[in-house]
Amino acid sequence: YRQYKRRFAGLFGFIILAIVTGMPWPWFGPISNNASDDFDISLDQVNWLGNIVSCVAVPVSLLVPLLCTRFGIRRCAEAGVVTLLVSGWVRYAGTITSLSSENAYVLLIFGQFFSAISQPVFQVLGPKYSEMWFDLKGRTTATMVIAVANPIGGAIGQLLSPLVGTARQSVLILAIISTAVTPALFLIESEPPSPPTYAGSKAPQSLYSLLLAMVGKVSPEDPAYMAPRERLDFTIVTLVFWLFLSTKYRYSTWHSQEPEGYSDATSGLFGATLLFSGILASVITAPLFDRVLTHHLGITIKIFVPIVAGAWLSMIWAVKPNNTGGIFAVMIIIGIGSITMLPVGLELGVELTRNADGSSAILWCVGNAFGIIFILAEGALRASSTASPPYNMHAAFVLHGVVVMVVGASVIFLRAKQVRREMDERM
Repeated sequence: YRQYKRRFAGLFGFIILAIVTGMPWPWFGPISNNASDDFDISLDQVNWLGNIVSCVAVPVSLLVPLLCTRFGIRRCAEAGVVTLLVSGWVRYAGTITSLSSENAYVLLIFGQFFSAISQPVFQVLGPKYSEMWFDLKGRTTATMVIAVANPIGGAIGQLLSPLVGTARQSVLILAIISTAVTPALFLIESEPPSPPTYAGSKAPQSLYSLLLAMVGKVSPEDPAYMAPRERLDFTIVTLVFWLFLSTKYRYSTWHSQEPEGYSDATSGLFGATLLFSGILASVITAPLFDRVLTHHLGITIKIFVPIVAGAWLSMIWAVKPNNTGGIFAVMIIIGIGSITMLPVGLELGVELTRNADGSSAILWCVGNAFGIIFILAEGALRASSTASPPYNMHAAFVLHGVVVMVVGASVIFLRAKQVRREMDERM
């Protein structure tokens, strides 16, 4: 077993592409009013420019491991870059002023549709790339930086889109950025000449074999076999992963919601605090999981999940007028606990299934699906204009807090034996 320096070039390529593919989803949120006026479309139509990315990404997540098993990491990355490039310029074609509002909107939607195909590629393949190129001392760190790159891209998109001119001009800027990063593809290779670990040397397993293993339809002699306890643990990790991923969705919705009368700027700062505190904590903690807490991923999740769940529940009472400091404090706790645990959840999924891209696909698919459901449900629970304060989100916070507590309680039953690591250390 050996490692190659070129693994860092590929990691850099993954990070750059994951950042840029994360930008289109929230791009129109901060400029929704300007986009509505420029393209002569309704605010609901503008909202669906973001919603379609989330909706399409759910089924596409499940297709990525099928393509990876057949064609390898590099070919999947090529597909992601092509659809990213197409999305940028199809979207820009919708800015031609001679088009009717209906035709312009069709092109904008198609552009967002193609970007929804590219985003899951670099989300799902992160743990697989880490397994193929990094040893036990760097695998979790590599998974972390790729996983965190996507929400960083979302944050950059939301910060950048209002700063680059009109809505039409911002679409051009996004197309230029999407084109400029395409050379990063050439840094990514499918696999090294020699694997870094035993897990990296094994033939890839299909998503279908993982689904069969999850329902107990695989014999114990099959490499895809999962013991009943492993199946239970992976189910718990899948549910808990949504809890961590909900931070990403909450960050985006803080910009379009003004809970309890807080201004748009203050709401945006709440979301930024949530995200950037988690990113900073992830950068600090990821090497610890590779070198110090190497055998304690499950214990870490069992500690952090109740803290994060309790913080979400406390939002029911924290979000009230004139409590800015309290909300910022809760946002920091949630950000640190959730985003730090995203790569841990991804790595633990691989440990339990021994199927890097298949487990990652299921985690991202289920997490994104629940995220969409709760964004729509919480939007429907928003108070009316006659409420006090108008349009407050109290009922939505009650729903979110209660569900998170119920999901978080499931970690009591988590054992989380790190089977893949044990095999790598033994072989």
